Amino acid sequence: MNTVDRRCVLRAGLGAAAAGALAACTRPGSAPALVSPSGAAVAAKDGERAGTGPTRAVTLVAAPAQVELGAGLMADTWAYDGRTPGKELRLSAGDRLAATLSNRLPDGATTSVHWHGIALRNDMDGVPQVTQRPVTAGSDFTYRFSAGVPGTYFFHPHVGVQLDRGLHAPLIVEDPKEPLPYDEEWVLVLDDWLDGVTGTPDDVYAELRRGMSGMHMGSRPGVTDGTRPPSSGAGMPTRPMPRSRSPLLGGRAGDVEYPHHLINGRVPADPEILRTKPGRRLRLRVINAGGDTAYRVALGGHELTVTHTDGFPVRHRPADALLVGMGERYDALVTLGDGVFPLVALAEGKDATGMAVIRTGSGGLPRASTRPRELDGRIGSASRLRAADEVWLPPKKPDRVHRVELTGGMMAYDWSVDGRRFDMDDPTAHPLTVEEGRRVRLDFVNTTAMWHPMHLHGHTFQLGASGPRKDTAVVLPRTTVSVAFDADNPGRWMLHCHNAYHAEAGMMALLAYLG
Repeated sequence: MNTVDRRCVLRAGLGAAAAGALAACTRPGSAPALVSPSGAAVAAKDGERAGTGPTRAVTLVAAPAQVELGAGLMADTWAYDGRTPGKELRLSAGDRLAATLSNRLPDGATTSVHWHGIALRNDMDGVPQVTQRPVTAGSDFTYRFSAGVPGTYFFHPHVGVQLDRGLHAPLIVEDPKEPLPYDEEWVLVLDDWLDGVTGTPDDVYAELRRGMSGMHMGSRPGVTDGTRPPSSGAGMPTRPMPRSRSPLLGGRAGDVEYPHHLINGRVPADPEILRTKPGRRLRLRVINAGGDTAYRVALGGHELTVTHTDGFPVRHRPADALLVGMGERYDALVTLGDGVFPLVALAEGKDATGMAVIRTGSGGLPRASTRPRELDGRIGSASRLRAADEVWLPPKKPDRVHRVELTGGMMAYDWSVDGRRFDMDDPTAHPLTVEEGRRVRLDFVNTTAMWHPMHLHGHTFQLGASGPRKDTAVVLPRTTVSVAFDADNPGRWMLHCHNAYHAEAGMMALLAYLG
């Protein structure tokens, strides 16, 4: 297979060079060749989905920032335009986006933007050394693509564990012919937070990489309810939490103990409040931008109707709560009662919560530690949903089947795919190859004792024969999850666990089209 010559990358210079220069650095290897991120096949596909709407031009300034998380809690982090989450981007299906990333991070810090869930042209996908040059400090890069499919998406870096800082924001693509009846909507970004409070994500990753045998298991910051800073260890890395357990996730819930869990950048003691009227029909767009935490989300005193997951419609299904893994998104409708209601995101298996509030009438604010009974009711998760008829993928014998074995564990912190840690210096060394126009099945075989939210860039797959269309699938321990998709977006695409620390440890693979 073709590989990337690292010396050629360095000679070409890192920064705002386009993906075409990266493609020029591939050296001939054994046949067959892989489609280039900016090659003719990519350009042809992009031409097919060329939008008819206007171009929206925005600038995203990634820079150090001090943000207020509510209740006077300040955190030093990295963020887009000085806020977290970043300002929502909202487009209409068919619009084009021209988003200039301006890297104003400290010297030596490269970054990028990955447009999570969007089926876009490959050289705009935002994966350094795979689809583009890393954007170096002091330089800019402009992402240009059409937003074709309506839905709830978000964007974040694809460098190291930067996702677990404040660098993320919602991306909403509206349907010009919206079929859902609702009066208003609320976008909810869920996040587990430690940056600038108990060290940095890089500190935590360094500690995790020492493995369980090398970790200091003494005093560590305690999980709080968001009303106060951690009781000990301030300024030190957050310690691993070996006791995190969740039956819904099949055992261990996560690797990292976070001091705070946020909804729209606020702690529960000082929540964001939606003020509206009783009887109104509200659309919730829920995005899990966390690094290591699944959330169980419920609105006290209300039943939800699940309408979408990962941007695609499902057959409507009632639920009391939603289980949302990292990288997943869910849309739900709810008819609001009269009063003040807590919208709670329970950090699954971690005994902590985030909270926002809906106020339609009189009453005091719920306590920060409130846990509505709906959290223990009917759980809406992808395994219980079915694709809407208009997006259902008709059955077809797969032309290519890939067994994707999820391997590794906590003891050595050696998370990997098929026993190999992904190497960004040689990203095309062991690709999963596909051909354009073919049906592909991926069998995620989880051999580990941990759950993994597996995310595929540039595509939407279907869970099983009739499950929902998604781009992120939760794979429980010691289970196999099969997904199918049509290979209709040429290029080189990442397939990885959306636990930020598992991905950085090496649980990634490359899915590449044959040229």
